[in-house]
Amino acid sequence: MESLKHECGLGLIRLRQPMEYYVDRYGTPLWGLRKMLVLMDKQHNRGQDGAGLASIKMNVPPGVTYLARERVFEPTPPWNQVVKNIEYQWETCQRLYPSIPEADLRWMELFPFASELYLGHVRYGTYGNNSIESCHPVVRANNWKTRTLIMAGNFNLTNVEDQFRKLVELGQHPRDLSDTVTVLERVGHFIDRAVQELFDRFKQSEPELTNIALSERIADTLPTMDVLKRSAKYWDGGFLMGGLIGHGEMFVLRDPWGIRPGYYMITDEVVAIASERAALASTFDVKIDSIQEVSPGQAIVVKRDGTIITDFVRTPREKRACSFERIYFSRPNDPDIYHERKQLGRLVVPSILEAINGEISNTIFTYVPNSASIAFRGMVEGLENLVAEQNQNIRIRSEQIIWKDTTLRTFISSGVGRKEMVSQVYNVTHGLLKEGEDHLVCIDDSIVRGTTLKESLLKILSRLHPKSIIIVSSAPQIRYPDCYGIDMSQLGHFVAFQAAVELLKERSLENILDEVYQQCLEAKDKTEENFVKRVYEPFTEQEISLQIAKMLHTPELTCPVKIVFQPLANLPIAIPNHRGDWYFSGDYPTPGGNRVVNQAFINYYERKDVRAYS
Repeated sequence: MESLKHECGLGLIRLRQPMEYYVDRYGTPLWGLRKMLVLMDKQHNRGQDGAGLASIKMNVPPGVTYLARERVFEPTPPWNQVVKNIEYQWETCQRLYPSIPEADLRWMELFPFASELYLGHVRYGTYGNNSIESCHPVVRANNWKTRTLIMAGNFNLTNVEDQFRKLVELGQHPRDLSDTVTVLERVGHFIDRAVQELFDRFKQSEPELTNIALSERIADTLPTMDVLKRSAKYWDGGFLMGGLIGHGEMFVLRDPWGIRPGYYMITDEVVAIASERAALASTFDVKIDSIQEVSPGQAIVVKRDGTIITDFVRTPREKRACSFERIYFSRPNDPDIYHERKQLGRLVVPSILEAINGEISNTIFTYVPNSASIAFRGMVEGLENLVAEQNQNIRIRSEQIIWKDTTLRTFISSGVGRKEMVSQVYNVTHGLLKEGEDHLVCIDDSIVRGTTLKESLLKILSRLHPKSIIIVSSAPQIRYPDCYGIDMSQLGHFVAFQAAVELLKERSLENILDEVYQQCLEAKDKTEENFVKRVYEPFTEQEISLQIAKMLHTPELTCPVKIVFQPLANLPIAIPNHRGDWYFSGDYPTPGGNRVVNQAFINYYERKDVRAYS
């Protein structure tokens, strides 16, 4: 019910045939561009604040621009604006050269985005100001193509300050303390070193080579995989990073815990990489089982001559792929994600039955927002199966009770009068519910802060005068911050944490907060333990849920409210191959995770409303 940030999406495309092939077969040198636009459009759910596309042309003469980039920071959705801007450039070129048909290789020089390599991104820089400067792809330009670097990614580093210091110790003067700049400059530093080492070696061993020939030799032999190994050696965090090097190389690398998702496909025509498997399958019309996962710690490099190299730049660790990606961000047209979300809906049925006292026939089931529709289907199927097993002649009453008016979102989400206007975002269907007799069950994919529930949704549902309102989260209670790419880093914003603090106060256990604060201070530079777990230890999941319901109840409500969360024990049952559950369990896969959660508590205790990793 509340928007989460940093849901970045990444895409890379590298054509594997000469451009004449695409002109002859598809009638255009823009085949790669159009595939790239489609691939990123199918991931635009991950980016609502910024988007960008960069491309590299190969084998163009000096004086012809070989690098093109288009970035947009809002309006929402920004990817649509990127597409419009590029389409406008293409139409302008066609007006300037009306006699040149589309199936003509001259467009390779005339149109900036007629290229062989593409790098696309939705969202914006994962750490820093929300501005056009933070939008990916980011560029480190140089007159030597082998030193020109373009990067984008779905990532956040938890040790960016340490990595920043290392750049300073190298003699650099980074323009910003951000993980985006730090990553770009660190990779760029090792590219510079590799280029210089090759230049010195070839200059000594083959003195007859001209500088032009030397540049070509360096482009053919640049040890990009070694560059990535040296660059990523000490990164702590979750990442899927992609890059282009000016002379025509492409690469991608994934964190050793497999936190952030990444997939790739290789055909005779193209190498393509994306954050989502289904996006690749749909864009290129291939079977989904032909798409491979980028392994944890793995890098894929496509050399200038098309050679594909794979290797591990970091030793793979226990895989802790993010489960919240599956619950919230990834599109459900991936069959595995679809079934996982349905299973989440089925598994929460026993908790729902307890909340409605088993009164299925006097309950209407619904969902909000649209992203919860798959869990809703699973919930209904679970109820139907239960009724059939018990040989009961009961119809599951599932209805579309509430609707979200998305056209009002931008206006209401900011500015004066938000609280007065926010109730207008939702519309309800009247006449379906028996007033005072029917329970109303509404399932959502997750509950983070509870703000929308308290300010808007519960009040609106209450106007239907149900016997009770049961809000169901298909995800467990979100108790701990994320530090790997999703912007949920402030403990005090989580309604589950607020509930635990209230319970501590009610039971005269406030001393635990003081003790946790002291532990966090003493271990500020250590990473062995998440001390914030102590805040929740005195309470069961049910006690936290009851307290949340109590906190969200306001005098305007005309009926009781219950909050039902997915039991944490069900998560590995529903999503067995993605065990990254630190949001819910507090079990962070990297040392930096514990450091961030402890810092988040320090910020909360000291009333500092800032990110725990900034």
